[in-house]
Amino acid sequence: MEALVEEAAKKAAVAWVAVGGRPATLVWCAWLGGALLVVSGEGEQAVPGLAEAAAAEVSLRGDHGGRIVTFPAEVTRIAPGDEAWAEFVPQLAGKRLNGAGGAEDLAAAWAERCIVSRLTPAGASAAMPEDSQAAPPRPTPATRIPRRPFRLHKVRGASRDPRR
Repeated sequence: MEALVEEAAKKAAVAWVAVGGRPATLVWCAWLGGALLVVSGEGEQAVPGLAEAAAAEVSLRGDHGGRIVTFPAEVTRIAPGDEAWAEFVPQLAGKRLNGAGGAEDLAAAWAERCIVSRLTPAGASAAMPEDSQAAPPRPTPATRIPRRPFRLHKVRGASRDPRR
């Protein structure tokens, strides 16, 4: 099963990460050094609870778009002065799409205001559920104004006499 996790993670650009019973959040990530690296914080993606977490549940999708594997992960933080920071963060910054500036500028910005988390697979992957795991949409104040119905010809008012 570890081979499946590694192979899926190598191909993954995004993962679903659930922390502390919260709903899973879609995050961009990169597989480096035997773990998924995730950047969160100001100016980057929000992953509620990941900064304080010691464990998370990660789901990865396959080539067909559906979930292929879900596994528990041990969460550790990579600090800017660490040896792991110098080894992995420049590579991670190079993989970041639409990053402001170059990889060095991005890594410096992350050191100032973001947290780089390392999600290392811990234990066996979870069994795939029998149901769809579909959840109702989360409540939101956002609304959409309905479109007016399409009319090809002008419709005469009902108050007019149809014999005219």
